[in-house]
Amino acid sequence: MRPTLTLNPGADRRLRAGHPWIFSNEIRALAENKTLEPGALCNLQTEKGELLGVGTYNRHALIAFRLLDRNAEAVIDADWFEARLARAMETRECVYPGGFYRWVHSESDQLPGLVIDRYGDAISLQLNTAGMDALRGPLIEALDRLMDCTTLVIRGDTAQREHEGLEPDIEVLRGDGEQVELVENGLSFVTTLTQGQKTGWFYDQRDSRALLASLVSQFEAPSVFDGYTYAGGFAIAMATQGATVTGVDRSGPALELAAQSADMNDVSINWIKADVFNVLERAAQNKEQYDLVNLDPPAFAKAKKSLRQGLRGYRKLTRLGADITGPGGFLVVHSCSHHVDITALTEQVSRGITDAGRTAQILFTLGAAADHPGLPQLPESQYLKGLVMRLD
Repeated sequence: MRPTLTLNPGADRRLRAGHPWIFSNEIRALAENKTLEPGALCNLQTEKGELLGVGTYNRHALIAFRLLDRNAEAVIDADWFEARLARAMETRECVYPGGFYRWVHSESDQLPGLVIDRYGDAISLQLNTAGMDALRGPLIEALDRLMDCTTLVIRGDTAQREHEGLEPDIEVLRGDGEQVELVENGLSFVTTLTQGQKTGWFYDQRDSRALLASLVSQFEAPSVFDGYTYAGGFAIAMATQGATVTGVDRSGPALELAAQSADMNDVSINWIKADVFNVLERAAQNKEQYDLVNLDPPAFAKAKKSLRQGLRGYRKLTRLGADITGPGGFLVVHSCSHHVDITALTEQVSRGITDAGRTAQILFTLGAAADHPGLPQLPESQYLKGLVMRLD
């Protein structure tokens, strides 16, 4: 029989409204709670004894309880995981058939703490919570029922795991996770599942890459600046449309992968290993101009305490990008920080445009691709946003 956590009076309102989290100060402090191992499966009840569901509990984390199932009698085993995983795969195959996508997007797929990216028969997992880490056995069994997985890598090097009290680690359970190929929008790329950022590839920008490729194709001989190019997804997509592309990133290993992918798609790109801000400043000093400037930085505001500084970063980045965007050209600014909503990003971008002495029209507002669905009751799940602007 599972242990049961009891909520403080009124703490059930948000959960009943569809939110999947309970914070540590919302759970009645009882001595027996301190004996529970981090990640333990627990039922949850109101102060009056009404059962609300089953989830995982970690008393060391701010988000202490994460809901798995609103049926408190649900058995969380391989069969349960198989049903959730099958549903998630069905959704992805509806929108991006072929086996290259974000298979599971944590709470949005009712699998809190779990991220799965699929690269054909290769899988990259993130077990970001103590609860999901403790359930890896039935999870992997369910994975094996649904597909023949020849490569399986667990990326346990996330900041979220540290908040959960888990040790950072990268585990290669099958294959080697190196030189993994993927297909996106008809193009071929290579990545590694054991190094670099996140799970190896940013599938969330799939639709935005296709959009920018279509925009540059409208120019007769387009020139493109791609800042924070990482593994070259945007740069290569635009180069295949005839653009002359400069791709900038600080990561040497990422640029090596980008160069391999460029060769696979028969395009040539000017790769620069450097700080993007420095390259932008030099480009402005040299009076360089581009038809499209794409700026897709890592999160400038990874926590609330760094929000003010992060907002200043987006303003400065926009100004520098506008300085090298030619008349009639496109400037694209992205943010992947969930602490920066679209209103805040738009405000800082507006200030940056004004600082540069330019005027702009917002043509498109960007978000994550459909394999990164958002949970309506959890704004944090809708983290990616961007603005596509045409400058005077």
